[in-house]
Amino acid sequence: MADAGQAPPLLTPDEPPPFEVLRADGTGSAALVCDHAANRVPRRLGTLGLDPARLAEHIGWDPGAAAVARRLSARLDAPLVLSGYSRLVIDCNRPLRSAGSIPEQSAGVPVPANRGLTPAAREERIQALFRPYHDAIDRLLDARARRPTVLLDIHSFTPVLDGRARPWHIGVSHGRDPRLAALLLAALANGGDLTLGDNAPYPIEDDIDYTVPVHGEARGLPCVMIEIRQDGLRTPEQAAAWAARLAEAYRRIEAEALRLAGPS
Repeated sequence: MADAGQAPPLLTPDEPPPFEVLRADGTGSAALVCDHAANRVPRRLGTLGLDPARLAEHIGWDPGAAAVARRLSARLDAPLVLSGYSRLVIDCNRPLRSAGSIPEQSAGVPVPANRGLTPAAREERIQALFRPYHDAIDRLLDARARRPTVLLDIHSFTPVLDGRARPWHIGVSHGRDPRLAALLLAALANGGDLTLGDNAPYPIEDDIDYTVPVHGEARGLPCVMIEIRQDGLRTPEQAAAWAARLAEAYRRIEAEALRLAGPS
């Protein structure tokens, strides 16, 4: 119980944890993460001052990304770490120095509960949600340190941004090393029916992104961020189809990807 005058913990024992791990002992060569897997808000924060319907939109999470990641994990027997709470509470793919870490507005929508936060309130969210998620990724990758591993970060993106239609069905983004992205894009192009984004709709940037630079590039792992357009993720069947397609593409390039990972 909290002391008199002290706020209760951000998460109570009966609330879901800040992350979920599937197939921690998976035998596949890929490790998967999903930074914006949930739109949940800690009970103490209510709805962040938003209409609850807003939390179901892209500002609250990446719709469909977790569904694809879970199915892809099963197909590749790959370990998967998923975030447990909304990106509006704290964004697990933003550096803590970034204004987007705890956004006061997103896509033009004000987030009232994020305005005027004290340093203590910010630190509470970091320690309750951000650190546990990334510590879980660190533990997973540490446990695989003796085996070649490829890091895949699964996201989704809106079909329209700022009034402009986005033509890509799927994008593969990379940081300093484009080789894994090039392999995966070539494999995805095999069917000839997709419009592919090469470092689009978003490139990986150190000032904006956290997961790939910190857990992938800093460890020397082949790593990419995969972005799927959300109008192709409206049903469980669509999510399953994307997972199957990604698994097929990954298997096609797996041997070359592991050569990028170096010796075990």
